[in-house]
Amino acid sequence: MTRTLLLATAGMAALTLGTSATAQNAAPAPAAQPSGQAARTTTYDAAFFAQYAPRTALDIAQHVPGFTLDLGNSQAGNGNDVRGFAGTAGNVVINGARPSTKAEALDTTLSRIPAQRVVRVEVSPGDLYGSDYAGKSQVLNVVMSDQGGFDANITASAKRWFTGYVNTDIQGSAVWRRGSNTFNIAGGTGRNRQVEEGTDDLTDLATAALIEHRRKHNSYFNKDPFLAGAWANETGPNKTIHVNARWQPSSFDLFQDNRVTPATGAQHDDNLIQRYRDPVIELGGDVTRPLSGGAIKFVALATRRKRDDTDRYIQRAGLIEDNAPVNGGFEQSVHAQRNETIGRLSWTKSNVLGFSFEAGAEAAYNTLDDKVDLFAIDQTGGKVRIPLPIANAKVSEKRGEVYLNVGRTLSPSVRIDGGVNYEFSNLKVTGDAQAQRTLKFLKPNLTLDWKAGGGWHTQFSIRRTVAQLNFYDFISIGDLSTKRVTGSNADLVPQRTWEFRSTIEHPLLGDGLFKLDLGYDLVSELQDQILIVDDQGNTFSGPGNLGTGKRSFATLTLDVPLDRLWKGLRAKFNGTLQRTRVDDPISGNPRNWSGFWPTWQYDFSIRRDAGPWSYGAEFFDNKRITFYRTDEFDTNMNRGVFMTSFVEYRPNSKLAINFSIDNALSTHAARDRILFRPNRATPTSTFEEFRDRNRHRSFQITLKQSFGGSGGTKVASKGQ
Repeated sequence: MTRTLLLATAGMAALTLGTSATAQNAAPAPAAQPSGQAARTTTYDAAFFAQYAPRTALDIAQHVPGFTLDLGNSQAGNGNDVRGFAGTAGNVVINGARPSTKAEALDTTLSRIPAQRVVRVEVSPGDLYGSDYAGKSQVLNVVMSDQGGFDANITASAKRWFTGYVNTDIQGSAVWRRGSNTFNIAGGTGRNRQVEEGTDDLTDLATAALIEHRRKHNSYFNKDPFLAGAWANETGPNKTIHVNARWQPSSFDLFQDNRVTPATGAQHDDNLIQRYRDPVIELGGDVTRPLSGGAIKFVALATRRKRDDTDRYIQRAGLIEDNAPVNGGFEQSVHAQRNETIGRLSWTKSNVLGFSFEAGAEAAYNTLDDKVDLFAIDQTGGKVRIPLPIANAKVSEKRGEVYLNVGRTLSPSVRIDGGVNYEFSNLKVTGDAQAQRTLKFLKPNLTLDWKAGGGWHTQFSIRRTVAQLNFYDFISIGDLSTKRVTGSNADLVPQRTWEFRSTIEHPLLGDGLFKLDLGYDLVSELQDQILIVDDQGNTFSGPGNLGTGKRSFATLTLDVPLDRLWKGLRAKFNGTLQRTRVDDPISGNPRNWSGFWPTWQYDFSIRRDAGPWSYGAEFFDNKRITFYRTDEFDTNMNRGVFMTSFVEYRPNSKLAINFSIDNALSTHAARDRILFRPNRATPTSTFEEFRDRNRHRSFQITLKQSFGGSGGTKVASKGQ
């Protein structure tokens, strides 16, 4: 289900808090680094970020020149998250190590680390931090101070929407270090209510006649309160213990007012009501110990998610104000339990016959127990069950993966890394469908990294990746907001991709950065939408494998200091051009991939920092994107550039007051649906439904207050 109106997509990686320094002023990476690391690492000490007056580690990460946070694939509560641990890394580590969590979003985690605890950050190629990051051109290492004491921060915000409603939210965290132990606790209300208004127009394309007009008002309310804690014991290099836990009783509520004006007949009021309760709890940890001149590490992680969702679409014979009776509608309930348990063991050594070496094995057990009930509501209020191809099913998977990675520094500026992963799994579906299969895949990778003279840095990589099957694709489900049923497919197989990547970067005007990423993907068994026919001959659009797909892209990043024009001024640009191609399963003609694969997208921001004041604006947009279902073309677009702006004042070193305007240009979003009945293969009628939505401008004030200051040791490290 679509829970919020999104005008742009952004992502951040996932990690947890709880690591801290073990050296005199800051912790080194857990194992000795290969020779030549310094030539391939750019370091920014705390003084570099003083002009931005950061309050948290997130503020610092957002101002690292040319660096963009990567979400990875481990958002809490996301049914599409990658199972297992190996494939979920983003592009941030803390004290050189990846934390043992999947349920913690990066922006939340970094916002809980007080900026005064950060000694420096280091930007390096991913191979320096193990196989999980091999092939990534940039990984950010947040190096924490080892100074004892207490630090904390609180962030409180209030956001006013165009209706006059004010959404409030507060979160805070505390970090206490004593000796080799670090304790962290954090919590927040996680309140995020959004409102929007708009219209729908449904037209018969054969006659161009308007069938009906709808006026809509939507209220979305995400409530994601959380409580998280972590403990770290670090007594020296490769002698660490980390434990972390998170509890988040998430909920989501939607209420939609829908006044329908048919071309013929009287007006009537409909309502869409969604009530979702999706709690998440996670417990994880890791232990690292020296072994044979290297380090052995064991990671354990258990995540439990529930899903208790109810949708109701209510149709009336007239207007609510006239006490019109209910004369129909639909109702759906989803009850699911999603569990994951992971164990991982790895051994690393920086020098084995001149090579860095890492080997490991991972085991995971995943289950989904899902039950979907879909009903039509008749004129008397009675419920009539709507049969679905697969409505009740249990999916279980036993996964294993072994891997080996080796690397060698050929010179102070050239390094080559390569490895191979062998993945195997046994997947079983029971319930309304019966299926079982064993999958085995070999996934090699090779990366060449070269830091040439004059500040130039290039990287070339090739790797084979295998996507994971989404468990929820095995169960059919209805979408009452679009009056559509998505079919299930127990015969899905994972898509496989050969990924070719190259990166070139160079400093720009001092501490700025020029970065160009080029990529090409060759995909087999590309997963998209196919026509599904049940035993009764009913047709649905649902997930399936199309065949060969291709993607090519170029991404340009420019981070430019403009002090020569105006002291404290800085601009950033990130833009992507890409092309995707696959043969449509119905027409046979080449087309783009379904989903968020826009032909172009960009993000441009400009800001100025002057003493206690900062101010700026951000602009972003993307080309329209389409979902090519077998019964519709569903296109989403922005109807203009989306803009945000802010002003921040810092009256002292521990308090920041930020005022921001969201959707400053009052940009609309739109959705254009071309509907084929019964489907595109044998259409008997075709309609267009055009939806326009506007959230209008919203105004927010945010207060950030820091406490303590025990970790204030600053190490002078010059960027290279």
